[in-house]
Amino acid sequence: MSRTRPISLALALLAAVALLAGGLPEQAPAPAVTAARQALAQAWPQAARADLRDLGLTPLLFLDATTPAGTAETADGKQVRLLLKDRELRRLPVDARFDNLTRSGDDLLWTETAAEGRTEIWAARLTGDDRPRRLTADTGDILLYGNQHDLVVADGRVHWAAGDGDKRTEIRSVPLTGGAVTVRAEAGQWALAGWPWLTDDVGGQSGTIRLRNLDTGQEQRVTAGPAEWTMCSPAWCRVMVMSGEGLARIDLMRPDGTDRRRIAGPGTQAAVNDVAVLDRFEVFSEPRPDTDLTGTAGLVVHDIEAGRTVTLSTAADLAASRDGMLWWSTGAQEAAVWHTLDLRTIL
Repeated sequence: MSRTRPISLALALLAAVALLAGGLPEQAPAPAVTAARQALAQAWPQAARADLRDLGLTPLLFLDATTPAGTAETADGKQVRLLLKDRELRRLPVDARFDNLTRSGDDLLWTETAAEGRTEIWAARLTGDDRPRRLTADTGDILLYGNQHDLVVADGRVHWAAGDGDKRTEIRSVPLTGGAVTVRAEAGQWALAGWPWLTDDVGGQSGTIRLRNLDTGQEQRVTAGPAEWTMCSPAWCRVMVMSGEGLARIDLMRPDGTDRRRIAGPGTQAAVNDVAVLDRFEVFSEPRPDTDLTGTAGLVVHDIEAGRTVTLSTAADLAASRDGMLWWSTGAQEAAVWHTLDLRTIL
């Protein structure tokens, strides 16, 4: 049985407010570089990007700025298809789902979860007419947190975390060619956080967070203040600093506490679960006066390296990021325009 554990920012903020113990910590220093906010075309004119209409699918991944992979229901509404552009890879009953699409070389990988909760891992070649192959159905109590580390490909193997009660976590893997699953037990509750790192932060938390290197056993402890809600990657930590009224600001720091700076103010929210995409970009939404009515918000990217924030859209709807690609939609649902930005091409 799979266990999907989506991260809810609203719940995180409410919990963080409840944990307040004594006011706001000291003001973090401003970014080393400040600049007037620019739009996407001004800030990154050479970046690969596109505006796409009539995709014919709901995108779950973009391989590049113009190549989507995602799902679409059949005309009778009884099945859901997994598509790579207009190429059908698989179809399942409509009450099942495809998730966790990721690319590894010439392969596209994903999970398939049946209505009863059973999860399998599949792969398909990006080119040619080869049939998709099931890598394994032996996924254990797979833990899916809705981020890009739910499936991690490293050293020719696909890795994922699975639950083993409250005191242990299984780190499972299978060869990209399929075969027997290897299981490594780790004491405690962990999630993958960029190979070969684990984190015991499984949804944003107050207090101490641990990062552990599976190869070396090295462990990094990240300590947050009583009015802070923290999520970490091996490279950076996003720190939501709370006041009695809610979110006061968002800081960024290294896991060892150094290089801390303020990157966003009150009202800002993380638009994607992953911290510091490509170890460089933080993606935020900025609610508008009509956000509750329209469901849209401003979408911005903070470039950690340059110390500046760039506006992508003043009224974005859905936003997602995976494998260094960022995409979002604008317009009415019936006539949505999907916008893509390949963060890997930003100089």
